[in-house]
Amino acid sequence: MKTTSRTISQIVRAHTLTYFNLLNVILAGFIILSGQYKNMLFMGIVISNSLIGIIQECKVKSLIDKLSVITATKARKLAADGTITEIPIESLAVSDTIHIMTGDQIVADGEVLTSDGLEVNESHLTGESIPVFKKPGDFLYSGSFIVAGSGTAKVLKSVEDSYAAKLTKKAQTKRRATSEMQDAIKRIIRYVSFAIVPIGAALFCIQYFRADDTLSNALVSTVAGVLGMIPEGLVLLTSVSFILGVGRLARKKALVQEMEAIEALARVNVLCLDKTGTITTGELTVDEVIPFGVDKEMIHDIMGTLVYAFTETNATSTALQAFFKETDTYSVTDSVPFSSRRKFMGIQTKDKCFLLGAPDYLTKDDEILKKAATYSNEGLRVLLLGSCQKLYKDAKEIEEFTPLSLIVLSDCVKEDALDTFAFFAKQGVAVKVISGDDPVTVSYIARLAGIPGADAYIDAGTLPDDIDELCKIAPKYSVFGRVTPEKKQALVHAFQNTGHVVGMVGDGINDVLALKDADCGIAMANGADAAKQCAHIVLMDSNFASMENIVKEGRTTIANIERVSALYLTKTIYSVLLCTIFIIIGKSYPFIPIQLSLIGATAIGIPSFFLALEKHEEPTTTGFLRHVLRISLPAALILCVGICAIQFLSLRFGFTTAFHQTLNLLAGGVVSLGVVARVCHPWTKRRTLLFTLMTIIFVCAILVAPHFFGVLSLREFIHVISFI
Repeated sequence: MKTTSRTISQIVRAHTLTYFNLLNVILAGFIILSGQYKNMLFMGIVISNSLIGIIQECKVKSLIDKLSVITATKARKLAADGTITEIPIESLAVSDTIHIMTGDQIVADGEVLTSDGLEVNESHLTGESIPVFKKPGDFLYSGSFIVAGSGTAKVLKSVEDSYAAKLTKKAQTKRRATSEMQDAIKRIIRYVSFAIVPIGAALFCIQYFRADDTLSNALVSTVAGVLGMIPEGLVLLTSVSFILGVGRLARKKALVQEMEAIEALARVNVLCLDKTGTITTGELTVDEVIPFGVDKEMIHDIMGTLVYAFTETNATSTALQAFFKETDTYSVTDSVPFSSRRKFMGIQTKDKCFLLGAPDYLTKDDEILKKAATYSNEGLRVLLLGSCQKLYKDAKEIEEFTPLSLIVLSDCVKEDALDTFAFFAKQGVAVKVISGDDPVTVSYIARLAGIPGADAYIDAGTLPDDIDELCKIAPKYSVFGRVTPEKKQALVHAFQNTGHVVGMVGDGINDVLALKDADCGIAMANGADAAKQCAHIVLMDSNFASMENIVKEGRTTIANIERVSALYLTKTIYSVLLCTIFIIIGKSYPFIPIQLSLIGATAIGIPSFFLALEKHEEPTTTGFLRHVLRISLPAALILCVGICAIQFLSLRFGFTTAFHQTLNLLAGGVVSLGVVARVCHPWTKRRTLLFTLMTIIFVCAILVAPHFFGVLSLREFIHVISFI
């Protein structure tokens, strides 16, 4: 199958031949011309960012290119003379006849020619969990499995043109996980990058021609001013934080296939999920036994014989055997196994025949059918046990049937489901159950799991195809039943179009379209390969309850990055403003590189990495840029006003260059450390210690080596102050 992902060379070019990288290479060239090579350390950040991007996309490419729904490799071809030959599925041609039997996977779309009790599980494709009986002329979907019987089928489409292959091809164009934070950072870098060339050129002219700097110092000062405008450290910090988040989530049994998925999951406010495997265990349990005029002991004796008379096992028989203990009260002389066609199973004993199956197939008693319907409407599965004189193989032939008992079963809701959904409700995440099963059944299960709004359900078949109409209707419901793969995808789009960040949890092939288009797709490790490969996150323990810890971890990572982003953007904003201001007034840039290094180390670099690695959980919301600018913009404006005031006072009182630079550095340090204090709120012992140490380092650096940083010593500073 042809892949739609980018080639390796395209990925490398996309991450290396960028305006941002070109700009940094040019700046590095200026540093080489100046001869001050130690100032080229910023290129390490550029190279690291490019490598991380290439590695991550190559990893995603390998996953996309390996997408496959069809796991079978051979098919049994039936020749005209009746001989059967195993051939590779690639050799199958349209109109070939294949032999299929229990356990086989359908490798190509086809038409049933002959059927000997053929039953097919299409749940991974359609979402419908009940096996479908297939008769001659019926359609067979590739990717589905034969669960009972055998037969032959005619191949209608090649393997590559099959329904499952088309789903896979659509999944190969999966959307990347949404990252509002990285998108905002990229926008900032893009806008700043286009302003850098004219600002940098003007700044150099001011430094060299009007401030009378040497060419070497003018180049270094210009590069320092320009680099201060780009939050390159924030890009690296974000990447490192994501990588560490991936590691922490791996320890929580979650495989993150795209780093951006950590943020997307943290911001999800609508979570779509299937019923089986997430809300329920996929297992059944007997809830109630309702006898009709006989004692329960007799029912237990009959069921203790009937359910153990067959070797075939499924969810229903397993539940019945767990509830009814095996007995030897009756001796079985003949039996008829259950099938989706006849809707019942039965045994023949010496005296009587006992049948167990769907009430509406076994009896016409209105009172019993009404009682069974009451339970069915609550999402429960109801079986009717009865007796007759003869063992029948077709419900239409049954005569003199005597109802003995109703047996009510329910799908097992996971023990931790209530706590998990309570957590999401507390976090403001709306849960939407999207299932291929009957909406009434799904609604009942959702209510048992404590999902808010579970009473609001709808059959997806009645939903409009028009996306605008769907956007109006979909938010009104929390449960959607009889949902096709295409409709799941449409529902994800509808929630996204109404302004929500959408997460999708699924494990089947029927989920791949929705998984690939969700802001964050989450798959179960025990699900279909295609679902896992097109998801952004895979739950390795296949336990939906682990989502709580994963969401907490993601929110912690993103909250930490949001908090420290203000440190970097403060520097970006005041660098742009100061460059512009001092170009206009025709004066030298107020800082020298070594001073900016001191501010950058004590008020940005060191505290940001410590704060970004904290494990303290804080809620995160949308609006990354707005949240960060609320802290960084006022601080940058305060510093610019302070620097301008110092410039005015210097002209008024004739400050020396050293005293002027001392005031500039003190202003920059105080404002920058003030931002550190702001992002440390609420204060903890760890944060208090961090802020105190950074302040001490900043002050001690100035006191111990004032001339190294281009400022006055304490004694010189006090001496100048005394004469003002």
